[in-house]
Amino acid sequence: MIELGVNIDHVATLRQARRTYEPDPVWAAVEAELGGADGITVHLREDRRHINDRDVNLLKETIHVKLNLEMSLAPEIIEIALKVSPDQATLVPEKRAEVTTEGGLNLASESDRIATVVKRLKDAGSFVSAFIDPDESQVKLSKQLGFDAIELHTGEYANASGHEQIKQLDRLVAAGRLARGLDLRLHAGHGLNYLNVGPVARIPDMREVNIGHSIVSRAVFIGLREAVRQMKKLLK
Repeated sequence: MIELGVNIDHVATLRQARRTYEPDPVWAAVEAELGGADGITVHLREDRRHINDRDVNLLKETIHVKLNLEMSLAPEIIEIALKVSPDQATLVPEKRAEVTTEGGLNLASESDRIATVVKRLKDAGSFVSAFIDPDESQVKLSKQLGFDAIELHTGEYANASGHEQIKQLDRLVAAGRLARGLDLRLHAGHGLNYLNVGPVARIPDMREVNIGHSIVSRAVFIGLREAVRQMKKLLK
């Protein structure tokens, strides 16, 4: 069974729009769990534009499923991750001006530093994943740098249509095949929704998908618990 990680960042985005206390992403995590989520994913950004330190600490203490912390290589964020020790730490690129994460982490840049961070996180008890583009060189580097898993960036697939989407799916399939051969756990995420998740979920040995915006968007109309339940049904 493919695991569903529900990203609740945009619940916090709505809270931060008014700088108030609601909606509470910790409450959202409970609703997601009740809907069948296998994990809760949050991105603690340097600018704290949505998820903040309080959220991460409370989620670690309260949820009963996997906590997946998306994080940059910023020293402050690394220290927080080492202290919290999430079940899973996913290293992602981060730019201040971006609306959402734009592409995968380039592992060839600062590879020595990345390897050191991976080791520190693993020593602290976290399972460590790399959010990367579906490129052969990046998959191979993931293994070399000590990652336990890769999360394939599915943004280009999600934004494409027709023959171009088939081409992007082929890239994901090829990267997944290589990851399996290197004994890396296979995850995927970014831009996935109720209409396009099927082909990605059917990639051989796909173990986890992380979805946020689409689920939170549907939850506005039907509630988060039911929105998660519907996505789980699709994955089955």
